[in-house]
This record gives sequence, C-alpha cells and structure tokens, in this order.
Amino acid sequence: MAHKILRLPEVIQKTGLSRSSIYLRINNGEFPKSISLGGRGRAVGWVESDIDNWVADCIERSQGDDGNA
Repeated sequence: MAHKILRLPEVIQKTGLSRSSIYLRINNGEFPKSISLGGRGRAVGWVESDIDNWVADCIERSQGDDGNA
C-alpha cells in the first residue's frame, strides 16, 4: 500500500488548524505525529490517512453518540 505524505501547508488546509495549533496538539498527544522525511529532522510530513482519520474522528465526536449535531 502506497502512503501519501502531506507537508504542513496541506495539513493546515485539510484540518483548518494553524501551524502552532497543530504542534501544540501533537505535544498534547491530540494529533498525529509528523514523520521525518530525512536529513536532520527538518523536513517532516504526515501520513495522509492519519490526518484523514483524525478529521473523521473530530466529525464523529462533534455529532455525538446518536449521529446528530
């Protein structure tokens, strides 16, 4: 299975979160961790399916147990 890697601007676009919010949530264990893309850890990305699952979980939580908002 091929994994698509998203860079920060794409993650911001998909989630609607700011850069600082993303990193704060990572530090709090509330957002998928980035992966190193090589080098000295400066180039990072996120696995697209991890971000998609996170967004889906947010939608599910916002709708509550009965599926209604």
